[in-house]
Amino acid sequence: MHRLTNRRLLLGITGGIAAYKSAELTRLLKGAGADVRVVMTPAATEFITPLTLQALSGNPVHLQLLDPEAEAGMGHIELAKWADLILVAPASADFLARLAAGMGDDLLTTLCLATDAPICLAPAMNQAMWRDARTQQNMDKLKALGMLVFGPGSGVQACGDTGPGRMLEPTELALLAAERFEHRALAGKTVFITAGPTREALDPVRFISNHSSGKMGYALAEAARDAGARVRLISGPVNLPPPERISCIQVESAQQMLDAALDGLAQCDLFIAAAAVADYRPVSIAEHKIKKGSEEIMELHLIKNPDIVASVAASATRPFTVGFAAETRDVVQYAQDKLSRKRLDLIVANDVSQPGIGFNSDDNAVTLVTSTTTETLPTTSKQQLARQLISRIATYFDDYEKTASKDS
Repeated sequence: MHRLTNRRLLLGITGGIAAYKSAELTRLLKGAGADVRVVMTPAATEFITPLTLQALSGNPVHLQLLDPEAEAGMGHIELAKWADLILVAPASADFLARLAAGMGDDLLTTLCLATDAPICLAPAMNQAMWRDARTQQNMDKLKALGMLVFGPGSGVQACGDTGPGRMLEPTELALLAAERFEHRALAGKTVFITAGPTREALDPVRFISNHSSGKMGYALAEAARDAGARVRLISGPVNLPPPERISCIQVESAQQMLDAALDGLAQCDLFIAAAAVADYRPVSIAEHKIKKGSEEIMELHLIKNPDIVASVAASATRPFTVGFAAETRDVVQYAQDKLSRKRLDLIVANDVSQPGIGFNSDDNAVTLVTSTTTETLPTTSKQQLARQLISRIATYFDDYEKTASKDS
């Protein structure tokens, strides 16, 4: 079921008594981490209300072929492109016949014609309708078109008959849907990632900060999401749009970033501290803008900021903790010292003095440092490097989990 994390599932519901099971199916898919959008045929709304499915999916239910609220009224095309997988459960005999004939006379059939996503069908009908030669011909045609068929099951039906035609149970359907996706390195894990700089206010208009663009942290968040993780991105002020399917928390100061990092930390499996946090902040913040005086030298009194990654590593429910070290010399030596002092599991170290990499650039090169090993990843784009890093971090994390399970 972890394979469903961050997947986009479009659940189609057609008219049949088995539609009541679609509520539980929606709940299971949502609980497994999928983003679920529901499309109902007019007949389906006679068996279960759209409001029920909206409450369970957390998204509006789609009913109309031409949605006046969608961009250009072409909501069916938007949904067709959005879905990673379409699951029709229940799929009635009428719907299967229309789909096999290539009809697009309602929203759901039109979506199935317009999508490139895999289509999975969960038939549900009376046993005589299922056995009918025309239904079986329709099923053969749909299978030949590459559609997958889940079920049906056999047993006592709502009409009192016994035989094949029952829709599979929601748990079975959720598992079968999950199997359509490959297992990913961080499937089902919760990952917190900090990114960007922090700003420490001097007065209402001035602050202390640094040159971090946030590009590396944002790229890591997207790579972790694509590896199957539930990602919380805790971001300082950057000029980057929040990534899709990622919970993004915007903060300013180091204290705000620490508060966001510790909130819900017990549910975090992996913490990646990619932010460039200001080491110091002003002792006090001026209530009004500081005016330029006659003095040639202005003194600022600073106090240490909280150490976010060390605080996470020292927490009672510490996750696997990865730090970043941006250095200008003796990179590995400083990284090993930081790893030991802060009780981290892994350090990603890079030399920001090298031209073309590090702060504000699109490329980077790093060295992974543990208590016993070093591993250098060559210069590449931050997007590509993020995927490599998440792959390597996932391997270290997997070893960590195996060791922890043996010790327990």
